[in-house]
Amino acid sequence: MQNNNETTVNVLQELNQFVNDRIEGYKHAAEATKNPAHQSYYKDLVNESNMFSNEINRNISKYGGERQESTTAKGKIFRGWMDVKSAVTGSDEESIIEANLTGEEWAQKAYNDALDHRAELPESIVQMVEKQKQTSLTTCERLRQMKKTVD
Repeated sequence: MQNNNETTVNVLQELNQFVNDRIEGYKHAAEATKNPAHQSYYKDLVNESNMFSNEINRNISKYGGERQESTTAKGKIFRGWMDVKSAVTGSDEESIIEANLTGEEWAQKAYNDALDHRAELPESIVQMVEKQKQTSLTTCERLRQMKKTVD
């Protein structure tokens, strides 16, 4: 049976893989977009995601774990698929935004999975996860609004 520190570390390491996916996804989007405003927004989201990752990694270290720098296999496959799709069809703004929305939906699931362990996590960790989850939700809404303007 795991103690609470091990559970905390495991939950945070798994969550941080999704945050690292978010970083890579928005880097890719910033390079692919032709829209300067979108590019600026995606770069802001890379910076925000880096802050999230750093915050999570500080807590992983605090609870005795190793920093998590990798991404998920699912995220790597998705980014590869988007590269192939872009090569075949070109990268239009709508498909870039749609890919970002998919990534944020995966992030929401990852935050919810982390919060499923709420009873085993320190309150400060729960608050951090909830705060990041809310920020991701706000990003989802902004991306939906951006998608409406490019349709």
